[in-house]
Amino acid sequence: MPEESSKTMVQSAATKPAVSVVIPAYNAMVYLPETLESLWKQTFTDFEVVVVDDGSTDHIRDWAASQDDPRFRLVSQENRGLAGARNTGIRESRADYVAFLDADDLWDSTKLALQMAALLRSPDAALAYTWSALVDANGVPTGRVFKSHAEGEVWSDLILDNFVGCGSTPVVKRCYFDSLGLFDQNLGSSVEDWDMWLRLALHHPFVAVPQPLVGYRQHENSASRNWRKMERSFNIVLDKAFAAAEEAKIPNLEALRKRAYGNVYLDLAWKPLQCADKDVAAAREMRARAVEYDPDIWKTKEYWRLSLAISLMQTFGESGYRRIVKKFYELRRTAS
Repeated sequence: MPEESSKTMVQSAATKPAVSVVIPAYNAMVYLPETLESLWKQTFTDFEVVVVDDGSTDHIRDWAASQDDPRFRLVSQENRGLAGARNTGIRESRADYVAFLDADDLWDSTKLALQMAALLRSPDAALAYTWSALVDANGVPTGRVFKSHAEGEVWSDLILDNFVGCGSTPVVKRCYFDSLGLFDQNLGSSVEDWDMWLRLALHHPFVAVPQPLVGYRQHENSASRNWRKMERSFNIVLDKAFAAAEEAKIPNLEALRKRAYGNVYLDLAWKPLQCADKDVAAAREMRARAVEYDPDIWKTKEYWRLSLAISLMQTFGESGYRRIVKKFYELRRTAS
């Protein structure tokens, strides 16, 4: 289907909303109704919902036709991947702010209200992000929360770690997509969001809402598990980011470069352990690459957490590893 023939299934209200919530959806009907329900529960209600059907073969169109909230729209297109679906959603958006929500994630009811308040308090900020809490395939919290307090000029922090977290956390001022461009559809492997946040952070401040307001769902089909493609995409993102930073004369780039590439390979080393066909040898290989880039990385807590996971997987196998991890998070939840 050509882009210009994308079909709007349900029209939203005529008045301009404050926020456009973009939800990319590809065969997502297992989780999408629950995701949308978390959106309807928002205490901040001045938003539109743009669900982008990215070439799905499930019953999303029939389901969309049953939605009677005037804030809801479905836009259908040929499959263009996550970045392409987000870009279509941005083009279709009518608000001054754009929020992104993946079709399998969940929002706390106060998320939009707190982020919009933060953006209004910091009018120079281009992006507001929140913490995200990992949940399992059934939406049950695992006990792990991704946290960061980074605010203001954050590029040097962001190049070392995508603290914005999953793609469902940020709210972005729409005008910056006009000036900086849209998501890079050539990247794939779920790193196009990090590339976009780095482009934003090079020139504009960020603001944090330090609360876990996103449920980041983990399941075997998660795009983030395709670590083989991610390695190539990670390197492209870093190469682009450092080239732009050199042009912008960001200081201490060589030290940042060493740490950034080391962190990327440490992160990649987790992926073979998280995918369906566990590959401990590949995890060890990625860990070794991390040390090659940054010899001091062995001093970090994340290096030893990864090394413990590799040892447990080798010693007890996948099922034993899962039992130990589950027990650990149960104990941590009880302690807290």
